[in-house]
Amino acid sequence: MAAKPPSTIMLTVTLLLMCTGFATSATRCPDCGTTEVPYPLSTGPSCGDQSYKVRCQTGTGSLFFDTPNNTYPITSISQTTQRLVIQPSNFLNNNTCVTADVSYQGLQLNQTLPFNITSGNTIMYLNCSESLLKSPLNCTSTSLCHSYINNSVEASSCSRAPICCTFRSGGSTTQYSIRVRNGGCQAYRSFPNLDYSLPVSRWPAPGVEIQWMSPPEPLCSNQTDCDASSTCLLSSTGGVRRCLCNTGLHWDAIEGVCALDDTCENRGDCSDSNRTALIAGLTSGLGSALVAAVIGFLLYKRHRRHKEALARLAREREEILNSGGGKTAKIFSIHLFLLKQL
Repeated sequence: MAAKPPSTIMLTVTLLLMCTGFATSATRCPDCGTTEVPYPLSTGPSCGDQSYKVRCQTGTGSLFFDTPNNTYPITSISQTTQRLVIQPSNFLNNNTCVTADVSYQGLQLNQTLPFNITSGNTIMYLNCSESLLKSPLNCTSTSLCHSYINNSVEASSCSRAPICCTFRSGGSTTQYSIRVRNGGCQAYRSFPNLDYSLPVSRWPAPGVEIQWMSPPEPLCSNQTDCDASSTCLLSSTGGVRRCLCNTGLHWDAIEGVCALDDTCENRGDCSDSNRTALIAGLTSGLGSALVAAVIGFLLYKRHRRHKEALARLAREREEILNSGGGKTAKIFSIHLFLLKQL
């Protein structure tokens, strides 16, 4: 049976790696109603990463984000940016400028979990006491929160509480809370990625954008917990066993899989600039080798002619010695002169 050509073998290996590299290394949770639940978010003990729990209300097909003391509906999820948006608490009623989570001191995330409030939120504190005027927040009469109060039906009751403040979340520190309380500010509203040039009527619905940290490889007890693309080994961090990706693969935390390393061979685009560079290098190397070979050949021929001339002169000298000189000696002298010219 004829052996497979190298190109066929390489193609077969690449295809096998591609099949292996994109095998699921982690279990994604089923959709919640019509909402996709991307990895690492987890709605149950047998899917996702258990540090990234969200709750699916099966009766309504709605997703919720639970905090230590409250729960908030999830309105959108972006797997690529690893972010989700939750709906903040409503006002207690239409006649008060107090949000329903004031008894829990507002939105309070669990700081031991891999979630935090992003820097893309414009947060407005409403119904604030005079003590906030000494804070670094923008509590002036021109603060953006006044535009919201004066042009929003939802926040119209806050017009009777003249002090409000606006700030952009995040900054130099990681934020885990939007705090409201009696004696401070009793209500808040948040708008992710707000375009300040738009009128209030064109603002998006209130929301708080939360991001999650990239998850590590899945935990494992033995190899049966991992798929063919990974091996259950002791992790270098945390002292626990995880499904670590095999050689030639890397952990894709967004997709939750062991993916092929990003090389031109795996991408199949070596035919462009990489191939041009390869051809140029080979051409240069072959050219140098050819020049060296020609020079070596010429030197060899010259050396060979020199050896042949020496051998011929040796024979002629022997003939001269045997003949006793004369005309032959003159011929030998001429050949000796020619030898010196070589």
